[in-house]
Amino acid sequence: MIVVTRRALRRTLHRNHGTARGQVLHWSTGSRRSQQVSLGLLLAGLTASFAISLVEYTWMPLTAYFVWLLLGMVLLRFRPLAVLCAATVACGVVAVALDGPSGTLRVSSVLGMLAGVVVILAQSRRQRSGLPAALGEAVLAELRDRLQAQATVPPLPTGWWSQSAMLAAHENGYAGDFLVADLRNRADGGRDLEMVLVDVCGKGVDAGPDALQFAGALGGLIGALPPEPLMRAANTFLMRQPSDEALATAVHVLVDLDTGDYQIHSAGHPPALRWDGGSWAVDTARGTALGIVPDPDLEATTGCLAPGEALMFYTDGVVESRSASIEDGIAWLRAVGATAMSDGLPGAAGRIIAEVPRGQDDRAVLILARTHSEAGTAVPSTTPPGSTAARQPSPAADAPTRDLNHSR
Repeated sequence: MIVVTRRALRRTLHRNHGTARGQVLHWSTGSRRSQQVSLGLLLAGLTASFAISLVEYTWMPLTAYFVWLLLGMVLLRFRPLAVLCAATVACGVVAVALDGPSGTLRVSSVLGMLAGVVVILAQSRRQRSGLPAALGEAVLAELRDRLQAQATVPPLPTGWWSQSAMLAAHENGYAGDFLVADLRNRADGGRDLEMVLVDVCGKGVDAGPDALQFAGALGGLIGALPPEPLMRAANTFLMRQPSDEALATAVHVLVDLDTGDYQIHSAGHPPALRWDGGSWAVDTARGTALGIVPDPDLEATTGCLAPGEALMFYTDGVVESRSASIEDGIAWLRAVGATAMSDGLPGAAGRIIAEVPRGQDDRAVLILARTHSEAGTAVPSTTPPGSTAARQPSPAADAPTRDLNHSR
């Protein structure tokens, strides 16, 4: 009875919390109803200010009316903002006129208000999203957080370990690099891990919307199609996009977590690296970038990870620079990666990202390792400033841990 009561209480609290949260979110969506409520409250405040000005102008001078204009600029769309601006100007001019003779200072105040209204309306008109400034910022932040949240690898079974580190070009959290992963059970009782690391054309805020859209498409395909058909379906998706810049490079890996067998498909992506316990070797999987031709060339490689070995995947921002070729960059990464691994597997991806010279491209590193120990004990991680360190081995295969941290 106590258990049932507790469960019922949790459901009630969750339902009430969801209802309240839904009301708040509905108010902040910029819908017609929320705009009407916001405009009504601002007009009520304006009316109160006007009434105070009629009683004693010095208590509520014309400059105080700018408060309502600024609040309207933050909360309202263009049309309700125009209504608020007209009402504010009318109330302000009337209050000045009724207070007494117009002097130079008061005329300047009225002209300043008119100039401010013109600037506020012009800025609101330029909002391409159609949302007020505060709501537009909230939408962008939500898109960024959703894209970053996808860069997680599911909890892995004992004997496997993974981590990732990502850094946006301008350190604002928006990036064209993203990861999609899926861990699933096979009919024979085994487990497969499937991951796709993608680098969308562009960087920073410009690449964010394309990356989010493409990540959603890949998230629906992964696990539903074999590797090569999945990559070709992703290519078809990009080919259908109206923009000529809908291009991406990608690397796909499918790993049998029971045997260590893996298969890598590359689509114009920098070559994967394999750790043999002492050095990083360059994988030979090659292919055509996605979104360029209807039938891209996709070459696959296969192999088997033994305990103590690992695979590393990365985007071109890690190895490309204006002063060196990509071959030199890969050689540099192999050396830096070897040093990072010699310092211990935990935090290796973050240490590699920290060594990458500052550039104008997004950077991402993903490491998947098969550990020597079968104990599967968790190990601590270190996260360099500005990077994203990912998952450690879980004590159990089905432990729903989440230790992906976003440092900004």
